[in-house]
Amino acid sequence: MSGSIDPSAKIDPRAIIDPTAVIAANVEIGPWTIVGANVEIGEGCRIASHVVLKGPTVLGKNNQIFQFSSVGEDTPDLKYKGEPTRLIVGDNNVIREGVTIHRGTVQDRGETVIGSNNLLMAYVHIGHDSVVGNNCILVNNASLAGHVIVGDWAILSGYSLIHQFCHIGAHSFAAFGCHIGKDVPAYVMVSGSPAEAKTVNVEGLKRRGFSEPAIAAIRQAYKIIYRRKLTVDEALVKLDELAAEHPEVAPMAESLRTSSRGIVR
Repeated sequence: MSGSIDPSAKIDPRAIIDPTAVIAANVEIGPWTIVGANVEIGEGCRIASHVVLKGPTVLGKNNQIFQFSSVGEDTPDLKYKGEPTRLIVGDNNVIREGVTIHRGTVQDRGETVIGSNNLLMAYVHIGHDSVVGNNCILVNNASLAGHVIVGDWAILSGYSLIHQFCHIGAHSFAAFGCHIGKDVPAYVMVSGSPAEAKTVNVEGLKRRGFSEPAIAAIRQAYKIIYRRKLTVDEALVKLDELAAEHPEVAPMAESLRTSSRGIVR
């Protein structure tokens, strides 16, 4: 990989930049930051001081990374033997102080993926081969083990702990200190240790412009899953019928259909 630095980039002379790094226009890099081999930094990114970026890693546009974060490091997973796995990060993400994000393993997808418009607060950890969608908020010290998938608009409150291979559904909400060992369906609020389903994330849906009929249908879907004592197959029949009239219910049905660990109860 041949490196390049756009002339408009502002790089503190105390930063260390590997010659293979690619740095786009209007990037800012602070002092004592290390940009390692095979790192690509997109236009308009701002990297504070004391950040470590290792590759292969690709950052999109207008990302902010705050001090003491470690982004794109090798995973400590014992399966990892130094293979050139990747980290892919989208646009407009805010990565606050002390965040750690590991690259993937060849035994899974081979890359960790962060979407766009996410807020990762201080000391969040994203484990290897995880996928975080768009517009998510991970509050201080929330941690994803390896192979976790987080859907769009999900919120994980402080000190949430997510077991490996769990799926966190779109628009879901995990309360402070949740320990999540099973899949969380789309739209569902969970709390506790171990986490239990409590209700629908109604306030979040209202903020994102869901209509009252759509929210009512999602509430009905929640009751089908959690209140009627149906098997998963029986619940899916009812959910599919409801989704035919209210497509917003479809992600909830898909959460059940694709779950490999079972859902929180």
